[in-house]
Amino acid sequence: MKKAIITGISGQDGSYLSELLLSKGYDVYGFVRRESFENSSERLKNLKNILSEIKLVPISITDSLSIHKAISKIMPDELYHLAAQSFVSYDMTDEINIMNINFNSTLYIANTIKEVIPGCRMFFAGSSEMFGNPEISPQAEGAKFNPKSIYGIAKVSSYYLLKNYRSNCNMFFSTGIMYNHESSRRGNQFVTKKVISTAVKIKLGELKKLELGNLEAYRDWGYAPDYVNAMWMILQQDISEDYVIATGKLHSVRELVRIVFNYLRMDYKEHVLVDKKFYRPSEKIPLSGNCEKLKSIGWRHSKTFHEIIKEMIDEEIKNMKA
Repeated sequence: MKKAIITGISGQDGSYLSELLLSKGYDVYGFVRRESFENSSERLKNLKNILSEIKLVPISITDSLSIHKAISKIMPDELYHLAAQSFVSYDMTDEINIMNINFNSTLYIANTIKEVIPGCRMFFAGSSEMFGNPEISPQAEGAKFNPKSIYGIAKVSSYYLLKNYRSNCNMFFSTGIMYNHESSRRGNQFVTKKVISTAVKIKLGELKKLELGNLEAYRDWGYAPDYVNAMWMILQQDISEDYVIATGKLHSVRELVRIVFNYLRMDYKEHVLVDKKFYRPSEKIPLSGNCEKLKSIGWRHSKTFHEIIKEMIDEEIKNMKA
């Protein structure tokens, strides 16, 4: 039986990945923050159906000694490093903490694998924010990185760190450069979940308005279960390489809003307000991923943007009525 460690196991991607690996017969371990056990009904809610099947390890991913001890004890075949400070800010705030969580943790994990179990394969969750202000669209592997946030800088730094481990130490370390991906387990801080949650509350008479920023911002939105399947596929290849994980299809925030309100039989123009405090200017060249390399190893996406959003709405209604 293969053993896998997932950092960030309680998040959207970590929970879907856990389910996927369990279905394939893996012994699954998850690194979680110690405080997750203090309010487990909320912080571990994505794992509620599989808690008895996985092993959770309370740990700080910024503590190199704890990471070394945990990996040395488990001796995994695969490690999926998904944990990160995920909020993207374009001003230079909290940069020390973000680099500590998003870069130093990668260094501690990679170094431990090299020293303790060099045969372990590692997947690192990269981000389209690594391209930041891109020069071309869509972006494929090898496109120039131009991050515009500390979050993006940390991800690029981790990418190059792992690339050097791969070339200099012959490690199987791969980065998946992931574009936006959604599901009913998406966190409330993300625009898709904000739009859907607020729209449902408007439909139920609990709210009247939805405040948003730039409705003409475009994103490449995919389906989270498809993206975790890509993670697993990447680590099953004969050669360790990096891959863009995306759909290559762009949708605007306005289109998102229109789909949500139409599905709920409402006119979004009667409820949506544009607030400058949420406004981010559109990229001159959009962030859109070229996933042809990933498709060449057999990966496909299973749901359209409309299908993803409708699934999220149905689940939101179900949860609110529960």
